Amino acid sequence: MTILGIDIGGTGIKGAPVDTETGELCGERFRIPTPQPALPNPVADIVGQIAAHFNYQGPAGITFPGVIKKGVVFSAANVDESWMHTDAANLFTTHVGGPVQVVNDADAAGVAEMRFGAGKGRPGVVILLTLGTGIGSAIFLDGVLLPNSEFGHLKIRGKDAEKRASERVREEKGMSWKQWAKHFNEYLAELEYLFSPELFIIGGGASKKADKFLPHLTSKTEVMIVPAQMQNNAGIIGAAYLARPLAAE
Repeated sequence: MTILGIDIGGTGIKGAPVDTETGELCGERFRIPTPQPALPNPVADIVGQIAAHFNYQGPAGITFPGVIKKGVVFSAANVDESWMHTDAANLFTTHVGGPVQVVNDADAAGVAEMRFGAGKGRPGVVILLTLGTGIGSAIFLDGVLLPNSEFGHLKIRGKDAEKRASERVREEKGMSWKQWAKHFNEYLAELEYLFSPELFIIGGGASKKADKFLPHLTSKTEVMIVPAQMQNNAGIIGAAYLARPLAAE
């Protein structure tokens, strides 16, 4: 089954048709810069442009960087506040030409990794963290997702974790990977204490540079820490996979 997946990010909106049986892209990923400010209608216009680029009409899965409940946006930490309470599913449907499943971006990436990547077949508690503008999270128990976890807003020394340990913070402060890893290790230690996971999967844009930071990450209880395998395609793949039920409607 081929379904269009679209991943909305702070700097770019990208998409591709996905073979939901294999998790492989069925065409070269197409990316358009995210409009600034990223207001609902301009973002929806780009979603429509991506669908048109692939000459696609039908069910689609679309990620969004916020809490999503039944297609409606309930948080706007890293996007424009005008998104609050927007029925994103309905908005995007009018631009794609088919029913739309809207899902938190980190949840979509986590689903892709659990179905096709680093978490495939892993039992117990698995936590995926996406590093980029902020820190996204997805948590699974025996492969089942608990949606909208938002662990990037966990307080570390009085600040949201993503204000101390995101990829953007590392770049803005000019930290070396080793320096940044100290901040990220503190964050991992807190998650480890709270959830006792079997596995951490590190994804997002930073996953392409895993060799630079993974050797500096540590665990107090020997929790495995691995890079995401789907890298920057994870959101596209996971969103398309989660939209499969729409194809039967």
